[in-house]
Amino acid sequence: MLGEFEHLVLLAVLRLGEDAYGATIRREIETRAGRELSISATYVTLERLEAKGYVTSWIGEPTTQRGGRRRKHVALRPAGRTALAHAVRTFRVMAEGLEDQLETS
Repeated sequence: MLGEFEHLVLLAVLRLGEDAYGATIRREIETRAGRELSISATYVTLERLEAKGYVTSWIGEPTTQRGGRRRKHVALRPAGRTALAHAVRTFRVMAEGLEDQLETS
């Protein structure tokens, strides 16, 4: 079972594709979900998701833009895609027909 923040991280990884790494994942969540978070929370969650087999990571080549530092890239694994698809379907089913009740004035 995935927590809310894990769902957000997986959604960000899926949305970002090849551009998924800690800083871009953090920015994506902050921008789209309006949640402020630390980079360490992002990395701890990515490590947990990798331990569960939902994402994979690798260290890229050093770049001159980063002063010769390497970036840790992240990609969704099939199990992560399956878990995320299940969560989205479940949420849609549970929310179906509640739109009027959820609207605020």
